[in-house]
Amino acid sequence: MRLFRRAAVVLPALLALVVVGAVWTVVERDHPYVLPPLADVGAQLAGEPGLFLANAWTTLSEALLGLLVGTVAAVLVAVAVSESTLLRRAVMPLAVVLNVTPVVAIAPALVVAFGFGILPKVLVTGLITFFPVLMNTLTGLRSVAPPVLAVFRSVRATRLDVLLRLRLPSALPYVFAALRVTFPLSLVGAIVAEFSAAGSSRGLGTMIQVAAANSQLDVVFAAIACLAVMGSVLLVAVTLVERRVLAWHDSQRRT
Repeated sequence: MRLFRRAAVVLPALLALVVVGAVWTVVERDHPYVLPPLADVGAQLAGEPGLFLANAWTTLSEALLGLLVGTVAAVLVAVAVSESTLLRRAVMPLAVVLNVTPVVAIAPALVVAFGFGILPKVLVTGLITFFPVLMNTLTGLRSVAPPVLAVFRSVRATRLDVLLRLRLPSALPYVFAALRVTFPLSLVGAIVAEFSAAGSSRGLGTMIQVAAANSQLDVVFAAIACLAVMGSVLLVAVTLVERRVLAWHDSQRRT
């Protein structure tokens, strides 16, 4: 039965990959300047694995650091505004403005302010991942069932007790829902930062830029393949952590 369940999960994905590969092959035969042959992409990955791994590690480091900064900042802000109506009215409009401002426009200013190192790229990634975590965490903190909150108040629980023992645990499913989005999104943020923040010498974004400028489509799509694998691994990792941390929650109980 377990083997059948695993096959039911894996086979549709494999079938989809086969279909994509077949369509890719048909398109690249007639449009070689749009898609490179899959064999050439594989040859690039197999021929210089060290180069792709080194650049992938640079991009992953920027993504994870930015994700950490954005997530911590978002949770702290969400906790603060959930406890103060006045603070919420002051901060949330600023958060919305920050969210709708194109990060590509902010990146050059961050480079001027913080130099050409990793810091501007971490900040760009943090800005991209900040808002989804903020909104989900705030929703989770305010989603406590009134009867449960009434029980806490009946035993004269302090605001800190309510926050630590009730609101934060109730918000965890919402936080992980945001992380399932922002973990892969952090890679997008790192690539956008490498594209728009000058001074990048390494990273998959820089590799894509240089290869595209030299019409090396096989290198471009090899780097994209690395990003796809990294995003998938990050999504699987956060899903596994969610299942372990939220084993007590109804969403993780198997029927």
